[in-house]
Amino acid sequence: MKMLLGSLLTVASAVSATVITSKVPSLKAPACSVGKGTVQYNKSVPNKTDFPKTQVDVCYDDKSIRLTFTAFEETNFYFNASQTTNDAIWQYEVMEAFIYHGTNDPKTYLEFEVSPNNVTFQAWIYNPSKVRAAGAPMDTSFLTQPLVDGLTADTTLDRAANTWTSSATIPLGLFNVDDGQAKGTQWRMNFFRTVVSPEIFPDQILGAWNPTNESNFHMTPFFGKVFFV
Repeated sequence: MKMLLGSLLTVASAVSATVITSKVPSLKAPACSVGKGTVQYNKSVPNKTDFPKTQVDVCYDDKSIRLTFTAFEETNFYFNASQTTNDAIWQYEVMEAFIYHGTNDPKTYLEFEVSPNNVTFQAWIYNPSKVRAAGAPMDTSFLTQPLVDGLTADTTLDRAANTWTSSATIPLGLFNVDDGQAKGTQWRMNFFRTVVSPEIFPDQILGAWNPTNESNFHMTPFFGKVFFV
């Protein structure tokens, strides 16, 4: 949900053509009992300038996708302590995953976010233009009982080391994957981080595994390919 630093949301046809033909990164993620797949990124959105190092570890078990987000070079740990589940935590500092079960550029996907104080945002996003185009429909359907659903997060701050880490569990059943059937499935995902301080709020510095070409995370042709092996 990031449209920041005065970026324009209009998607010209030439830009769309470029987006659709862009090569995207890929990751092989094993069962958690075997290991994990790891991505690291340090480039900003959209300019691909230097950005604080960020890591996401990915694996799966019989029932869930397991994600471990690690924010390095953190100096702010900036969040709004009054916010609770599914509030606009993305206005402050978060790490995020956009997840789709399939191989095409999706119109509907799960958006998961976690803040340094372990507040989460989880919702299905309907984005039929695939790029959050100006004037196009865009809708959000919240998961209102994440703990009941089995969607959890556990976050640790290490201010001395300038890091924070969050381990998240996301049920495979949300994506109609039966228990024990994750091996061999194919996914589209992208991972994001926002860096904010009291001095620059409400502006943000944005980073991504596969940076989009606008200050707009909701561009599904940029989602990377993830294979559960």
